[in-house]
Amino acid sequence: MTHLARFFAAALASLILAGPAGAHPHVWVTVTSQLVYAADGSATGVRHSWAFDDMYSAFATEGLPQKAKGVFTREDLAGLAQVNVESLQESDFFTFVKANGQDLAFGEASNYWLDYKNEILTLHFTLPFKTPVKAKDLIVEIYDPTYFVDFALTEKDPVVLVGAPAQCKLSVQKPGEIGVTQGRQMSEADFASGTWGANFASKIAVKCP
Repeated sequence: MTHLARFFAAALASLILAGPAGAHPHVWVTVTSQLVYAADGSATGVRHSWAFDDMYSAFATEGLPQKAKGVFTREDLAGLAQVNVESLQESDFFTFVKANGQDLAFGEASNYWLDYKNEILTLHFTLPFKTPVKAKDLIVEIYDPTYFVDFALTEKDPVVLVGAPAQCKLSVQKPGEIGVTQGRQMSEADFASGTWGANFASKIAVKCP
């Protein structure tokens, strides 16, 4: 079983034992993103950098060969990066895009690698759109529908437009907090529906003329 799958399986077991009242994320990811545009003004894809929480970082690197304690090079982490990308593909990379109100599909992830700094693993990868699109309204949402993984945009410069037409305007909406009481009132069916995590979506919107 892969590093990522083993971790998710162990965390899922604890989630099931906790029951719906105790349902909450088991992996935390801090996100920095870029929306990439071509010279003709078409949006071509999304570049993500995902910094995993320290617990996942420690688990994922456990047993990996290292030349010095606590030091992993990009080459050392190449296999793990591939495992992460292949596993995340099954969940559409928790990234959902609409262009002019229509769902937009991704091609294969590319330019991916992991780095390790201050005991934190960060996964970098590019999600190209299958078809570049000129969109007046581009919406990107990042979330896990099951709320098993919590995604939060970084505080400073969470999203950057790369090569976008000068008239395009970027806005970012971070998720509000759901109170403990409200969380306890959610039924098992609410969590099982796979839609609970949408309440915690980070939303990126770009409007172009």
